[in-house]
Amino acid sequence: MGLFVRWTWVRAVLHNGWWLVTSVYLVVDAGLSPAELVLIGSVQGVFALVCEVPAGVFADTISRKWSLVISQLLMGTAMLTTGLVDTFLALLATQVLWGISWTFASGSDVAWITDELDQPDQTTAVLARAARAQLTGAATGLIALGLLAWATRRDLTIVIAGVAMMSLAPYIALRFTEHNFVPVRTARWSASWTTFRRGLTLVRRSRAILLIFGATFLVNGASDVAGRLTQKQLLDLGLPTDPDPIVWFTGLGVIGLIVGAIVLRLVVHRIDGAHAGTDYALAAVAGVLSMLLLAFARVPVVGAIAVVLLAGIVTPLTRVISTIWINTRTTADVRATTHSFLAQLEYLGEIVCGLTIAAIARLTSLSLALVGCAILFAATAVLMRQPADRRAGLNP
Repeated sequence: MGLFVRWTWVRAVLHNGWWLVTSVYLVVDAGLSPAELVLIGSVQGVFALVCEVPAGVFADTISRKWSLVISQLLMGTAMLTTGLVDTFLALLATQVLWGISWTFASGSDVAWITDELDQPDQTTAVLARAARAQLTGAATGLIALGLLAWATRRDLTIVIAGVAMMSLAPYIALRFTEHNFVPVRTARWSASWTTFRRGLTLVRRSRAILLIFGATFLVNGASDVAGRLTQKQLLDLGLPTDPDPIVWFTGLGVIGLIVGAIVLRLVVHRIDGAHAGTDYALAAVAGVLSMLLLAFARVPVVGAIAVVLLAGIVTPLTRVISTIWINTRTTADVRATTHSFLAQLEYLGEIVCGLTIAAIARLTSLSLALVGCAILFAATAVLMRQPADRRAGLNP
């Protein structure tokens, strides 16, 4: 358990610190437009959507441990090459590779710890602890890499983070075990197809899983777009450029993560029970408020409050609830595959919602695009607030 939590923390340090610097790099150094920023996310989502289920099946049939090793190698490569290019097409390629790298990790990490722990009554607590470690690691990464970028250069910091992420691959290879996982050694194509069909059957028969899939499609589409437009909106509102914007974004990110860690600790005993749907809906309502504040803000302070709401409540709460929701309703033989289905809905949300919001941003204004995100969050809240008598029979 400790090994998994520590790895989650380090990965969060590097990933979130890298994304902070990269998000500023894309706007300030590469000069990408709002439409280009959202388009990158949508194209990335298309490739990840295609690769997600094969990667999940690989984890369920071949190895969850080695799936994570592959993820780290691809992720580190994508991260470091981002700092070496500054044109739209080149950056699009690096972000696509980065998205593909996550398909080998999504579901594999949760499936690995669930099997190796082999204590169903403790799994939720461990996943919640890992989620908090991810938030504290993210805060550490924002501070450390944000300061490094401020003291040196953004592109250099991006490359350093990528190299460090690649170094986690041998760590996983040497330290992670697979005592409770039996790989398929013969007829792998047939076994992979069988695993895929079993996962699909499980999803089709579970109204609870279908419900969270629908919510994930909406909320991830809104969150991903909002995350890519935040920096542009705050800079347009007059966020000070002295000191460097990276300092302001670091501060906002850290505050949001601290809020997120507190929120997760407060709801840790509710997120896998009867209140999970209500908590998810409330997080979506916070997303509506966040997007409306950001869309109609006239000063950077109001926009900053919106960013903290999004990063501190919406993103961590919906992500943890959906992960635990799926994990408690699937079986060991298709666990990674089912989580991959969930990730596919995330990417599909990025594609469909992202392209829609990108069109709005291009044809109208950035503010109206953010209003579109608010509408998606509102739809999520309505979906998750079904009458109690309907939710009562949602377990498979």
